[in-house]
Amino acid sequence: MQKDSFTKFKSLINKSNNIVIVTHYNPDGDAMGSSLALYNYLVKIDKIVTVITPNEYPDFLQWLPGNKKVIAYTKQQKKATAIVHKSDLIFTLDFNSLSRLESLGDLLKTSLAKKILIDHHQQPESYANLIYHDVAACSTCELVYEFICGLGGRKLIDQDIAACLYTGIMTDTGSFRFDSVTPTTHKILAELLSTGLKPSTVHSAIYDTYSQSRVKLLGYCLTEKMVVIPELQTAYMALTEKELQKFDYQKGDTEGIVNYPFSIKGITFCAFFTEGEGKIKISFRSKGSFDVNQFARKYFNGGGHINAAGGRGDLNDLQKTVNQFLELLPKYKKDILKK
Repeated sequence: MQKDSFTKFKSLINKSNNIVIVTHYNPDGDAMGSSLALYNYLVKIDKIVTVITPNEYPDFLQWLPGNKKVIAYTKQQKKATAIVHKSDLIFTLDFNSLSRLESLGDLLKTSLAKKILIDHHQQPESYANLIYHDVAACSTCELVYEFICGLGGRKLIDQDIAACLYTGIMTDTGSFRFDSVTPTTHKILAELLSTGLKPSTVHSAIYDTYSQSRVKLLGYCLTEKMVVIPELQTAYMALTEKELQKFDYQKGDTEGIVNYPFSIKGITFCAFFTEGEGKIKISFRSKGSFDVNQFARKYFNGGGHINAAGGRGDLNDLQKTVNQFLELLPKYKKDILKK
C-alpha cells in the first residue's frame, strides 16, 4: 500500500485547471468505470476534465454516464494530443506502467503535467508525482470511491458516479465472487446502492446485451477450442484471427471467456489466447496460491494480480506461443496443484 496524503492531492487538484484522465489500452469495466466516476466527480467541483482512452472500448460500456465525452486516441489523435499538452494534471487509472498505453504512453512521457496514479496492480512504475495505490483493493473503482471520499466528496456521489463505480467493482470481482472482495467492498456497495442505484440495471447493461455472434463464439470456444489437462488442473483456449472474424468479432466479445473452465471440477489454472492486430494476447486466471502475475511477467511481457493477469507472446505466432505455454506447465506443476 502506498497512499500520499489527501492534503497533497487536494492542493494539486485545486491548483489544476485542465485535467486529463487516462486508462489502459483495451479498457475494461474497471478502467472505464473508475475513469468516468472520477470524471463526473471532478466536473461537479467545476474542473475542466477530459477522459482519453488509448483506443476504443466495448459497446457494453458505452452507456456509462459521461461516455459521450470520452476521446479515443486512435480516432482523434490530434485533438487528444492538444488536450494533453494543455493539461496541468493527468490522472492515470487502472494501470501502473506507461507501456500499457501503447503510443499514448509516449505522449504522456513528454507531458510536463503533474501525474497522479490510482491503481491496484502489483509493482507500479515510479512515473507519478502522487500515488494512491493498494494491491489489496478489489478494483480501481474501490480506490476511486475512497479517493473521492478522502477529498471530502462523499455527498457528491450520485447515481451516475455510483453506476460507474459499481460497474468496475462488479466486473473486476467476477460479480463479487473473487477473494479480493472484502467487508470493505460490501460497505462501499451499500453506499452506492443508497443513491437509489439498482444493481439489476447495471448487471443487465453489462451482461445482457450480447450479440448472437458473441454467444455463438462462446459456444464455439467451449465445444471446439477448450483443451483440458486434468493432471495439471489446467484448461486453455486459443483463437486465431480468422476464427474471430468468422463470428463477426467486436471488441469485448471475448471478455470473461477465460473464466468458464473454472466451472469444471478441479480446474485451478486457465489461459486464453487470441490472435489479432499483429499481436498474441493472453489472459491468465488461477485459483489458490499460483501467482499468474509473476508467471505473466517472467514469460509473457505482462502482469496484473496474483490470480488474474494478462500478457503477450514474444512470437507473433499463435501456435508457437501456445507451445511455449505448454512447455512451461510441467515446471510449475507443484505450484499449480498447491492449494
